[in-house]
Amino acid sequence: MSYFKKAKVGDKVFGLVFGKGEIKSVWNDGHYVFEVEYDSNGQVVPYTEDGVPGWSIKLSCQTVFYAKDIDIFNLDFSEVETVLTVKKIIKLRNKKELEIKCPSGIWQEIDKCPGIIMEEYLEDGKLHLFRKLS
Repeated sequence: MSYFKKAKVGDKVFGLVFGKGEIKSVWNDGHYVFEVEYDSNGQVVPYTEDGVPGWSIKLSCQTVFYAKDIDIFNLDFSEVETVLTVKKIIKLRNKKELEIKCPSGIWQEIDKCPGIIMEEYLEDGKLHLFRKLS
C-alpha cells in the first residue's frame, strides 16, 4: 500500500482520532517512518508507511490521511442520543459493541482509539462521548 511513501515534513494530514495535524519527522528506516503532531492537543503519534498508528499493536488499519485526500463530510460527527451508564459502557466494550467520540469529533469503534482516551473520558464523567455501535 505505502500510502505515505513520499511523506515529507510539513505535509498536512487528518487523523480519524485526533483531527488536523502536520508531519513533524520522517525516518528512512524502522517500523514507524513518520510522526504527526496534532493541532487539537499537541499529541505526537508515530505511523507506519501505511498510516497505521503506533499507539495500538492490535490495530492494523490506516487512521491518518493526507488532508487533501479525505472528505470529512462523509464522517459521523453527530451528537449522542442516549447517555450510557458506566456499567453499560463496560458491558458494550466487552461485547465489542461500543463507539467513542474521538478528540477529532468523529465516532469510531472503541478499538480504533487509544485506550487512554476512554480512561480519561470515564474518569472525567464524559459519558456522553460513548454510544452503542450502530
